[in-house]
Amino acid sequence: MNDNNENNFFVKNLGAIIGIIIALILACTSLYRIVIAIVAMFVGAYIGRYLQYNKEEAKDKVKKFIDKL
Repeated sequence: MNDNNENNFFVKNLGAIIGIIIALILACTSLYRIVIAIVAMFVGAYIGRYLQYNKEEAKDKVKKFIDKL
């Protein structure tokens, strides 16, 4: 009965366990710098795309934010 509970734990949390192992490998090998750069590029591309397609909404949000300051 105890083995079944342990197996359920590993099956439910397999993604988190794999993520922790990958994070440890990245941290130990300094590859995290490359990963951070790639993530930053994707975030920048997403923000640029959002601003391109929602110019008016973005302008209104910026104006409201500046008015609050």
